[in-house]
Amino acid sequence: MATIRKRVRKDGTASYQVRWLQGGRGGTWEAERFEDVEQADAFKKLVDAHKQQWPYGWVPGQGFVEPEQNPDDVLLTDWARRYVDRLTGIDLRTRDDYRREVDRHISLMVHTNRSGLVMPATIGNITADDVQDWVRLQEAGQPDAKAGRWVRRPASPKSTANRHGLLWCIVQAAIDADPPLRTKNCCANTRLPRVDDGTSEEMVFLEQEEYQLLRKCLLDPAARDLADWLIGTGMRWGEATALQVQDLRLGGPVPTANVQRAWKRSPRGAQSSFFLGPPKTKKARRLVALAPTQVDLAQKLTHGMPSDAFVFRTPTGKAWRHANFYNRKWIPAVAAAMETGLPRQPRIHDLRHTHVAWLVAANIPLPAIQARLGHESIQTTIDRYGHLVRALDSDISAAVQAAMGGQPPSDRGLRLVGA
Repeated sequence: MATIRKRVRKDGTASYQVRWLQGGRGGTWEAERFEDVEQADAFKKLVDAHKQQWPYGWVPGQGFVEPEQNPDDVLLTDWARRYVDRLTGIDLRTRDDYRREVDRHISLMVHTNRSGLVMPATIGNITADDVQDWVRLQEAGQPDAKAGRWVRRPASPKSTANRHGLLWCIVQAAIDADPPLRTKNCCANTRLPRVDDGTSEEMVFLEQEEYQLLRKCLLDPAARDLADWLIGTGMRWGEATALQVQDLRLGGPVPTANVQRAWKRSPRGAQSSFFLGPPKTKKARRLVALAPTQVDLAQKLTHGMPSDAFVFRTPTGKAWRHANFYNRKWIPAVAAAMETGLPRQPRIHDLRHTHVAWLVAANIPLPAIQARLGHESIQTTIDRYGHLVRALDSDISAAVQAAMGGQPPSDRGLRLVGA
């Protein structure tokens, strides 16, 4: 272990020398001098923590020295805005949302150097520790001095993960820049809050009788038709309400609906709140096979309508808006259904989740479900719905029983540690 030696000068002042064998017994003697005993003790603890080595980043006689700053280094928020503004392949609303994430959340990051000094974050100086501190800030929020209020509310694990993903891309762009602004992505090994830390599931899955109870409470036939379509096809709200007559192929051996557009939110300040754009991802462009009940519904709704007419329309003949459906149709129906025995409070998007649960219960393979839902990756399907796959439970139990010789497990041949 390192030791501290006090040295008294001729003028009566003292200095403190920390001495240690570099690497432990058998190494060479190293020393560092301090004018303050508390600083010497802090350094001694660092040497011991580094197993009798010079602390990483410590320069003898100078202390912790920050690496020389890249002359092209810029503030993190400035680089992040530059990155977002140069992204291609995203719609205007997504770019607007990214800018808001940068200004409201990524801008909170600061850099703390090894001596504890807090300074503005740049794209070149942020470290893995800075990122972890920022994640903790997202998780904890910032309470107000007034009880029960927040300056900044705690972020959900999903929101934190989404913001961290954006930050990862921003930092990676600095690595890929010419010339590079840094050599390592400090977001690579961040420990994020678990998305499933809650005690209740985020998704709601309805049994068939539960949906029928909810359906009866949707008193508007147009709203009921749309709910039937959502739960019967698994389409997203923005996809189903953007369907036009020309997207349907109701004849032939396999009737289909062609998902090729979806409603998008306009950037803030635009005259119109929504516009028609491409689906969420490339694989969201897909053909969805229709069951006979959906074919009958589509024929009823589109008979005599022009090709560019929307399949699902309000009683006044206009395209559905989410807020209108949610506030005037969905919320009253859910409340009425819960008063008559519905044990869950589903969201509109839970009709899509319920559709998947019904397919899983019918032993439809997850890759087929991925294609039907338009998930970009099979991993998304597995992460969200893999826990529902129970079809092989009996086979797994039988395999375990066979491996154990058909006998119940026993403790023969086992003993407690220390017994």
